[in-house]
Amino acid sequence: MNGTEEIRRRILVFCASSGSCDPIYHDAAAELGRAIARAGDTLVYGGGAVGSMGAMADAALAAGGSVIGVIPRFMRELEWAHHELTELQLVEDMHERKREMLRQAEAIVALPGGSGTFEELFEAITQKRLGLFTKPIIIFNQDGFYDSLFALLEHSVEKRFMNEKHLEIWRAVDAIEDILPAIHTTAEWPADAIRFATR
Repeated sequence: MNGTEEIRRRILVFCASSGSCDPIYHDAAAELGRAIARAGDTLVYGGGAVGSMGAMADAALAAGGSVIGVIPRFMRELEWAHHELTELQLVEDMHERKREMLRQAEAIVALPGGSGTFEELFEAITQKRLGLFTKPIIIFNQDGFYDSLFALLEHSVEKRFMNEKHLEIWRAVDAIEDILPAIHTTAEWPADAIRFATR
């Protein structure tokens, strides 16, 4: 491998299934899907066919990318699953879905979303805080979407519920084109992070 080559990764993306949000969020998700495909990385996501999820998967597939979806059986029965993916993995429930997605992830990206996206993101942050997940977590702060979340997390540090170092668990970027470079330049989180998890 020469100095300009980048490692191919399975990139897990948390994003929304809502079709009611502003289309700019779907457009950004599609842009990310294309970028992941063109980089030769594999997209891993929640397996949905609509909203930002569907837009991202469709764009990645159209660009010749590999896309793995992980979805609970009940969602497939509701016809929420994307049926054109490289691979669709069925799991029993939402808890197993998160575990399996995290198991496969070599990097995580969180796009704007709702409670499901927040839950997945906080699961990943907590796992990383404990040293159980050590890979990059990148938060795409589209149009300041996550500003309030960052303020809350900083407030938690100020009140000493979290260590100041925990603010390094994630990196925030403001543009889609900055996401992959942020993944490739983020240092591995210490596997012994549990030693300062409660400080």
